[in-house]
Amino acid sequence: MTAIVRAAAATLAVLLSAPSAAEPPSQRDLQAALDSIVQGSALAGARAGVLVADVTSGDVLYAREADVLLNPASNVKLVTSAAALARLGPGYRFATEFLVDAPSARSPQVRTLYVRGRGDPTLVTERLWAIAGELAHLGIRRVGDVVLDDGWFDAERYGPGYDQEEGDRSYLAPTGALSLNWNAVAVYVGPGAGRGQKGRVELEPQSPFFEVVNRTRTVGPRGRRHVTVESSLAGGRQRIVISGPVPAGSRVQPVWRRVDDPPRYLGHTLARLLELRGVKVMGAIHTGAVPRGAKLVHVATSDTLAEIVRRLNKNSNNFVAEQLVKTLGAEAKGAPGSWPKGIEAVGEFLATLGVPRGAYVMKNGSGLNDTNRFSARQLVTLLRAMWGRFPLQAEYVTSLPVAGRDGTIRWRMDGTAADGHLRAKTGTLENVTSLSGYVETAGRRTLAFAVIVNDYPGRHAGVVRAVDALGTAIAASGGTREGLEAAVALANAPEGTAVPVATPADLAVAVRTYYGLGRAADPRNVSFLRTALRTESDPALRLAVAESIYLSEPDGETARRAFLDAATSDPQALGRLLAALGPDEPVPVLPSLGDLAAEGEADALARLLELAPAAVSDARLGAALAEVMGAVASSAPEEILTALRAAPAPLQEATISVLARGLAAAEEGERPFREALRAAGEKPGDAGAFARALEPRLEAALQAGAAVRAAPALLPASTAPATPRR
Repeated sequence: MTAIVRAAAATLAVLLSAPSAAEPPSQRDLQAALDSIVQGSALAGARAGVLVADVTSGDVLYAREADVLLNPASNVKLVTSAAALARLGPGYRFATEFLVDAPSARSPQVRTLYVRGRGDPTLVTERLWAIAGELAHLGIRRVGDVVLDDGWFDAERYGPGYDQEEGDRSYLAPTGALSLNWNAVAVYVGPGAGRGQKGRVELEPQSPFFEVVNRTRTVGPRGRRHVTVESSLAGGRQRIVISGPVPAGSRVQPVWRRVDDPPRYLGHTLARLLELRGVKVMGAIHTGAVPRGAKLVHVATSDTLAEIVRRLNKNSNNFVAEQLVKTLGAEAKGAPGSWPKGIEAVGEFLATLGVPRGAYVMKNGSGLNDTNRFSARQLVTLLRAMWGRFPLQAEYVTSLPVAGRDGTIRWRMDGTAADGHLRAKTGTLENVTSLSGYVETAGRRTLAFAVIVNDYPGRHAGVVRAVDALGTAIAASGGTREGLEAAVALANAPEGTAVPVATPADLAVAVRTYYGLGRAADPRNVSFLRTALRTESDPALRLAVAESIYLSEPDGETARRAFLDAATSDPQALGRLLAALGPDEPVPVLPSLGDLAAEGEADALARLLELAPAAVSDARLGAALAEVMGAVASSAPEEILTALRAAPAPLQEATISVLARGLAAAEEGERPFREALRAAGEKPGDAGAFARALEPRLEAALQAGAAVRAAPALLPASTAPATPRR
């Protein structure tokens, strides 16, 4: 236990010592517990704003840097959803209109079918299939052109803050008055019929709008999957390029990528669905305005805004948040809806709550990247105001995730005093985490709270654990002292101090059991595995359980986070896990970290870098890590450069050595990494200087590796080591 933790624990013990052990803890005790958590955890070295207040009276129970403006990440969605409910109403529905230009009112042939969007963020392929059926049931059998009118929004697709991040991942999807499937497409990739053949690639939905370039290849069943999917607009079509090895016998996995032209995406999908319904589409599909005189034949309406807000906050959907901002702009300030108009409408709403313009910074509705600034007090002011508005309270409060039960905190604070009693919105960016919402305490008091943490040192997992401890302590207030003490213990639990408890034989049996569950890829196993992760103390076994959670639900954000938070940089734990599985079984942990790192997951890449020093002296770990790093370099070279630049000098040297070994062996890794390195070296400033200095260091490492590989050939034949055959 560190000196800080010991001091915090001692302070808490003194402050919680009361004349009567049966007397429930007071507000002073809660303050002492929260102070102990902040001072004795990863929050001690961070910029953190915290405020806890009675939801009705406004009495402040705890405050720490409550007025400091910080990046709240996705806690901005609390503001967006509140403004939308207040300005549009919980019963508001988005409408998509279908109009025709026909020779006569009942003609089966339509010269032009017009589709006019009003920003519906929930239109998906299943609903569009039903709409195609409605149009077919009207007697329409032939359609000329399909004209797509998305003039309800302006032409700006990507909001402020989106320009700070490059990529084609689905959470960066553009906005559009006509949108489909959250403006993302699912790319399903599986093995081909035989080794050496292309993998099987399918899109959902399929349409001529997509151009698929399949560069995958099927490898042996013991090969490692490393599929990259790139999406870009080219020549009026969305080009999807899929590359990399797919092991034979592996399961089909989906990857979601953004679509850059929302109206044409919807139009081409509608045309295909109409064809399947027996309606021939003969003409072009293009954008344009609906003319006067066009006849309205069908209106498709969304679920209520109350339901949309519930999905938005439970799942933290960036696309839906930005659609709401533009819709606010169009409804409050007139079409076309835009970010400036929408943010102005949000500002007018906040001013009615006592949060004046100029006291905060809000540029987008999702909280993406380094764009917005709010204080903990401002968020609590909003939360209290929404609690007090009876027509909106139920819809707003129930939209927030419930600790230990659903949404983005389904697996957080489970089994604690906050389980089922805390409703809060999460926020996560690089070096940013936040949690704000409501708590019913053990004393049956309802509190509003906000925690915003920026610029924290160390790993994300330790900060999240400390934030969860704050929520747990707040929930435990008004109950027993043991509840507060348990919350403090949760925050101050030393990371990575578990000791091996299983013998090699027992570890091998347990590891195979857990991996058997994980490789079944059944998300129903996640609940059991989460319980196992809480109860297992052996660090090697915890690694196996955490990866099995990820393997059970690789597309689930909570499963990914559980794996990354539990992944340790302790080479001893990973070494014991490698030994438990044996040389003939798939390498654990590293391939999963590599898959996530290849997608740009910074925490996964950080874990790989942290293992580099041990890999230099451990042959098996070094070979496995080099292979993974070489594969990651082919799909995320810029991310590796960023991570290397941030790493301390000793870690840089070890990583460069491992990376060079991986690049030399990878079929496609060296070229994209060298290109990225050259491009970075042409940039001005510190980043460019680092890239220019890295190039000769990498070249020296590559040459050193080549010399080592060539050395056995220089030995006399009688002493040269035999090459094993497999």
